[in-house]
Amino acid sequence: MSIIRPDLPLIDLHRHLDGSVRLETILDVGLQHNLPLPARDLEGLRPFVQVTTPVPGLLAFLEKFEWMVGILVNYDVCRRIAYENVQDAQREGIDYIELRFSPMFMAQPHGLDPAGIVEAVADGVAAGQRDFGVRTNLIGIISRTFGADMGWQELEALLSQRDHLVALDLAGDEVNFPGELFVEHFKRGRDAGWEITVHAGEAGGSTAVWQALRELEAKRIGHAVRAVDDSALMDYLAENRIGVEMNLTSNVQTSTVPDYASHPLKTMLEHNILATINSDDPGISNIDLPFEYKVAVEKAGLTQQQANQAQQNALDLAYLSPAEKAVLLSRKQAS
Repeated sequence: MSIIRPDLPLIDLHRHLDGSVRLETILDVGLQHNLPLPARDLEGLRPFVQVTTPVPGLLAFLEKFEWMVGILVNYDVCRRIAYENVQDAQREGIDYIELRFSPMFMAQPHGLDPAGIVEAVADGVAAGQRDFGVRTNLIGIISRTFGADMGWQELEALLSQRDHLVALDLAGDEVNFPGELFVEHFKRGRDAGWEITVHAGEAGGSTAVWQALRELEAKRIGHAVRAVDDSALMDYLAENRIGVEMNLTSNVQTSTVPDYASHPLKTMLEHNILATINSDDPGISNIDLPFEYKVAVEKAGLTQQQANQAQQNALDLAYLSPAEKAVLLSRKQAS
């Protein structure tokens, strides 16, 4: 019996587009533009780009992004990786995906204009949807690591393609750049009509999740691993139907949790929280979404029913209209 229910759409709500760059693309672009790659063949490149053993903390994991964004020499490459993200989702059997990205993070290595990156990513995703038939939405990230002032510049870049994005996210160094620095940024994002999802409770504690909920008005939380330390927060998440975008393998690889068996996904589902299974940065983690469902059941201790519930939760939480969700569901049930 398949862990993934065939009559429900397979959905990834938390995938970083700039953490999902193919190894082959890094090599191809690197050689084409004579970039200082650490190796000049795929297997030599792999240990620099992908995690093979757990690393000591989130920031060490984030260092792997250097080689992914390091190839973004122009807008055509940005368009290419966005397009390939949609193709890769189709190859995984994904029916709907939300891809998130930080234009400032992508712009920095080669001094590109963040607004130009947002336009290129939107173009690439639109072409990918047309060619591969995977419904895709984009989430813009403010990278907290650059600070609040740069956050305003990043927000303006995202707003330049406001109608091509569905939500605003906050990601990066949660410990040194807390959500309190970005309250006004997120008010502007809400005023623009975007949904709000925030990385919180991964490197930071449960107080970071409370801040995201109360001050940034997030309706979904990325990771939220430390929420299990606070029973009142767990109750709040369940009672208010706050979505939790969980990422098993990346949490093990960043040492956010010691192993799969220690991951709070099962506890969240038992508490009737709308927890979901996602891939985070599959290009770095060297996994795909079906793999995450498999390890959820086999190593994180989920029952088949709980895995199915997580799959249903993803449909409930998707940034789609009820009519769009109905279309997704009917297509699966007809196939």
